[in-house]
Amino acid sequence: MIDQRAAALERQLESERSSAVAGFFEKRRRKAWLSRGDEQVCWECWTVKVTVAEPRTESERAKVRRAMEQTLLTSAMKIVTFANSHKDHIPPIITQGGNPFPFKINVDQKETGWVARMRIY
Repeated sequence: MIDQRAAALERQLESERSSAVAGFFEKRRRKAWLSRGDEQVCWECWTVKVTVAEPRTESERAKVRRAMEQTLLTSAMKIVTFANSHKDHIPPIITQGGNPFPFKINVDQKETGWVARMRIY
């Protein structure tokens, strides 16, 4: 699934900017009078904005790659630090299965123009 979403993000990046949204869910038993079954409730959502840089020369390419690696490492460490310090909202694990929290990864539409910046769709 992650490979499919990464490929979708790559296709989406033809416009230089896009974002990927990862949502983590828990299954809850529906408690309504007429409805039965489980519902998925999102308990955390992360949006990762991506900007593509296209260097013109090999020296620019190396410089952009180093900057990208540093930015990715810094962002990953911020996520890990934040996630480790804010655990009180994480629901308890109640399943014996391999993945206690289902997740979805969506690639947003291209972010161009003032409409996208204002989040008007």
